[in-house]
Amino acid sequence: MNKNVTFLIAALTLAACSPSGSQLPLSQAPLAGAAIGGPFTLTDQDGRQRSYADYDGKYRIVYFGYTNCPDICTPDMQQLMAGLIAFEKANPKLAGKVQPLFITVDPERDSPAVLKQFVSAFHPRLIGLTGTDKQISEVARAFAVHYERVKGSSPTTYLMSHSQTPYLLGPDGKPLALLPADTPNTEANEGDPKLVAAELGKWVR
Repeated sequence: MNKNVTFLIAALTLAACSPSGSQLPLSQAPLAGAAIGGPFTLTDQDGRQRSYADYDGKYRIVYFGYTNCPDICTPDMQQLMAGLIAFEKANPKLAGKVQPLFITVDPERDSPAVLKQFVSAFHPRLIGLTGTDKQISEVARAFAVHYERVKGSSPTTYLMSHSQTPYLLGPDGKPLALLPADTPNTEANEGDPKLVAAELGKWVR
């Protein structure tokens, strides 16, 4: 089994066993020690070059997706950013330490201008990142994200299959946990935003 997949399975198991709201050391975070993340240079929605090191000292929410995604990316981003907004309301100082990033897996269609329109719908501090095919391939590999164009889909309206992994990474750029972006909204869990905010509250300090 791939080492990164093993870490992700272990992470989900640990997360399920951890008491909500506990302040564990970052070294005990579900993804601590996983080989996920690494340096990159990509282009943001304003056409500026951005490196992973630009966000050193910040906790990072990193999500890979694409703007034409019909079923997954938009709901995930809505829940993730609603969770961040809830965290901002409860802990504005801590929330200021969190930088959300959306990295496209479809650079052919997701130009900076397209990304700008997309990310502006979710959060004013959300940064969209694109690049060349090679750059995106390399950064996806570093973050243990798999993606590919769906065979048989239209040349212009094609679909992309991709990993659904909303990462929370620490100020050193190393992985901490997966955020619960796709947990069903039920009375029992009070909805995804509260779960996302709770997970941020567990690790951001």
